[in-house]
Amino acid sequence: MSPHASTAPDRPEVPKVVVTGATGAVGRHVARLLSELAGVLPTLLVRDTAKAAALGLSGTVSQGDYRDRNSLRAAFHGADTVFIVTANPLRPQDDESILAAASQAGVRHAVKLSWLGVADPGADDLVADWNRRSERVLHESGIPWTVLRIRTPMSNTLAWAPSIREHATVQAFGGGARTACVDPRDVAQAAVQILTEPTPHAGATYSLTGPQELSARSQAALLSQALGKQLTFIDLTADQARARWADRYGEQIADALLEGARRRAQGASARIDPTLEKLIGRPPATFAAWASDHTRHFS
Repeated sequence: MSPHASTAPDRPEVPKVVVTGATGAVGRHVARLLSELAGVLPTLLVRDTAKAAALGLSGTVSQGDYRDRNSLRAAFHGADTVFIVTANPLRPQDDESILAAASQAGVRHAVKLSWLGVADPGADDLVADWNRRSERVLHESGIPWTVLRIRTPMSNTLAWAPSIREHATVQAFGGGARTACVDPRDVAQAAVQILTEPTPHAGATYSLTGPQELSARSQAALLSQALGKQLTFIDLTADQARARWADRYGEQIADALLEGARRRAQGASARIDPTLEKLIGRPPATFAAWASDHTRHFS
């Protein structure tokens, strides 16, 4: 028996899956897919219950914070599997807190959302180092695990929505850099498959990308087609991009994002990996399909 299983509480017949980051880009789709499955009890760990309600998420909503061990213990009570999403490189202890609660609850499998950039030996910025550390903490937790390393989510282009709505422009740094961006819904489908049938995936690290190498300019052109209106692409300078990131995320994270953008310009994010198609049993969605499904956000 594993050390963390010895304190496991009695479990209900219906398996309980905890989704952290349940209102995030991937977590919200994991939550929806789980709620549609018969015989699964999803618990959604969120900071903002109003946001969860606005998204129409169903399941048991548990309000908590990664820094609040009591709220984590309450959410994880009786849990079987957990989907782990952390979002702040300046708080690396969040993964430790989540895994401590999961271990105490006797969780049998953890699926961790990570970043494909950690596989790049040239990536040594704050964000890359944080993701590597988070994976190490998971490996050392004693809980059977699976890591999903994803490429840039297509939903990141939602950051362009205000300028598209107001000025019909897309403003971004490194407009020609290509990335194999991925639909968060596809990542969620893979995650749910592993959360509900974890045994074949224990100890696996999967690289998940979309089916195309697309630049920001190409994404803008596809959005233009989906919206039926001409969009103007404006290339930001490095200083402009960094200033915007610093306003939103702070100086340290802005430096890391700028370094990541420079690596993309050198082709670090362009490689397409076939793993996602194998996991979900179909070709991953194209950006054109994602854009067509999300025009309401840009109109």
